[in-house]
Amino acid sequence: MSEPIIEVQGLTKRYGNFTAVGNLNLRLEEGEVFGFLGPNGSGKSTTILMLLGLTEPSEGWARVAGHDPNRNPLAVKRIIGYLPESVGFYTDLSGRENLEYTARLNGMPRDDSEDRVEDLLDQVELSGAKDQPVGQYSRGMRQRLGLADVLLKEPRLVILDDPTLGLDPAGVNWLLQLIQEMSKTQGISVFISSHRLHEVQRICDRVGILSHGEMVLEGPVGELMARHEEGYQLDLEVDEVTPELMEALRAVPSVERCEALGDLITISSKEQVRGPALSVVQEQGRDLLQMQTRNRSLEEIYLRYFQEG
Repeated sequence: MSEPIIEVQGLTKRYGNFTAVGNLNLRLEEGEVFGFLGPNGSGKSTTILMLLGLTEPSEGWARVAGHDPNRNPLAVKRIIGYLPESVGFYTDLSGRENLEYTARLNGMPRDDSEDRVEDLLDQVELSGAKDQPVGQYSRGMRQRLGLADVLLKEPRLVILDDPTLGLDPAGVNWLLQLIQEMSKTQGISVFISSHRLHEVQRICDRVGILSHGEMVLEGPVGELMARHEEGYQLDLEVDEVTPELMEALRAVPSVERCEALGDLITISSKEQVRGPALSVVQEQGRDLLQMQTRNRSLEEIYLRYFQEG
């Protein structure tokens, strides 16, 4: 097996008595898209800082393309492109000028960098605004410029910290498609830190869910859904939800949970209960407007996991 682009063993970071990241194990292969998921405060950003060599682990170790981020940070930075949650640029310079400045900081020859900058501005669809001051850019335009900045040095690994934050739906779709293209056509490994599960599950090969600094779920999206698809979920829409109806539905064998929001009733059960539920609705004299079984998404697994501790 080839060397992983990221390998982490027992990675731990403590601040006094507080453990921000505890005994984290992780492996990311070349060209893979990995979703690093969890609510705010779960340890995602601290893990990224350790991968970048910006903070030292209390225990354990991390390797990026075989390099120790703390002992050889420059080697790590040469192959990583990092897009933070808040992208910073010189607002009085144009988008093109900002990228050209980044190219000079990375020691790129001017002749090569000028063509590279133009190509990237076209790739992120900013050619029409390349000479406009970045101070006039929208949030979405700054994110696009940030991606161009990240890709400028042709990294092997891109780390994105909540990249869709503040983007409109069209911007989110564009960004997710670009991430897929980076991985599939350019072979770039992508590590996405996010709490937007429904977006991440669309493009990731594997995901890991972090809670209180510990990895609680990890694997391919389909495998996680299959592993945690315990039972069924049924949605019923009726003309009126009554206490008697709810009580009768909860009494159906194998029903684990029955909750109502407005006229929509959600039933979780160990076995399929479409027939018994329909019979109960009819016996209670209610009109059934809609009935459907829903597949649990990764987000539903995530929410259920944390709600149940």
